[in-house]
Amino acid sequence: MRKRLLCIAPDDAHTAALMTGPIHDWDTCCVDNLADADRVLRADGYPVGLLLRTRALLRSFDLDGFLRRHRDTQWIGVFRPHDVDHAACRDLIVEHLADYHTEPVDPRRLAWTLGHAHGWAQLRRPSASQDDAGLLVGRADTMVRLRAQVARVARVDAPVLIWGESGSGKELTAQAIHARSGRASGPFVPVNCGAMPPNLIQSELFGYERGAFTGAARARAGLIESAHGGTLFLDEIGDLPKDLQANLLRFLQEKTICRLGSTRALRVDVRVIAASHVQLQRAVAGGHFREDLYYRLAVLPVTVPALRERREDVVTLAEHFFHLYADERSPRLTGFSNRAVAALLDHAWPGNVRELINRVRRALVMADGRLVTPQDLGLEPARVTTAALDDVRARTERLALRECLQRSGRNVSRAARELGVSRTTLYRLLSKHGIQP
Repeated sequence: MRKRLLCIAPDDAHTAALMTGPIHDWDTCCVDNLADADRVLRADGYPVGLLLRTRALLRSFDLDGFLRRHRDTQWIGVFRPHDVDHAACRDLIVEHLADYHTEPVDPRRLAWTLGHAHGWAQLRRPSASQDDAGLLVGRADTMVRLRAQVARVARVDAPVLIWGESGSGKELTAQAIHARSGRASGPFVPVNCGAMPPNLIQSELFGYERGAFTGAARARAGLIESAHGGTLFLDEIGDLPKDLQANLLRFLQEKTICRLGSTRALRVDVRVIAASHVQLQRAVAGGHFREDLYYRLAVLPVTVPALRERREDVVTLAEHFFHLYADERSPRLTGFSNRAVAALLDHAWPGNVRELINRVRRALVMADGRLVTPQDLGLEPARVTTAALDDVRARTERLALRECLQRSGRNVSRAARELGVSRTTLYRLLSKHGIQP
């Protein structure tokens, strides 16, 4: 299989000279600006990217933002020797590049570097099951822990109880567990217990036989039965009427169901994942939820963090949804303005990720200019105070520390060298931000 390379170079002649060397056997796409590169990568991802005359590209609009959007590509830079003396180039290398070369370029060494980057890209490529878990976007500590929990609970078949505020991503978490489990090839059947009329829940969940009630002209399998071999996701389980809670408890204990109007027990192989935006312990204490059912469901409890608890992910998520719903935006809309980013960080997000999705999609349709403004998002412009600036600075510092530790394999000495500080200073910064080395 031929390797694929995206080359971004303002100088076509310089590119042509390299393409005749040992990397001539790559499938190479060459562009001369970041806008074209952005379109190419959105349409067809490339595992490896080559930035030629990178110093010139630094003068392009938002190179940092471009590389953040396409962080899954392994980037190699080529600089003039004196370029590396500039702080902007050094920051670019440390933050975004897998490796770099200085001119004059040795084509054989460059070919080896690109081949190595291609190997890393293949190793980092997620499997089909991991890709769904990867939809849990974010680098905050709470999301790192959530993805680790998803990986652990997916390995077993015990019931899972997911708690999280409305709009925080409980169903997406359930889908990630299903996708990484041994049942991934089976059905994932979501049921919103709070949306079904109480008089229909019994027949919808358990099914019915012909003649079981007026209008039952033929037998019908219920949602539990339709999830056989896969996963049943019971959303807002706290809204399930108490009489049906007993039937669900019997199913969890015996793994059998009886259709409405039948006396024959049917064995069903289903993994149950339940979710609730209310604390079920309080519902149990208030007499609204069966205690025995709660303990049956809460074998593996998982908590989905609210968006306000992972503010460092707000901009990353906004950019993710900007690209996810790109077909809804005007062609001239390119991203978020600095004022929009400040407004996103300043907002309290009572509706969590669902609210963020709605605001981003609204902005994609309503924006008139090249960049999304706070007004397009339906947000008030952020109040820039000393405290707000300090908060932004602290979030930026915390994110930089986490990413540096991740790149260095949590090796403190290597991370300190990369940041240009002593080990003592790095330990002090880690302690300041509550990060474990």
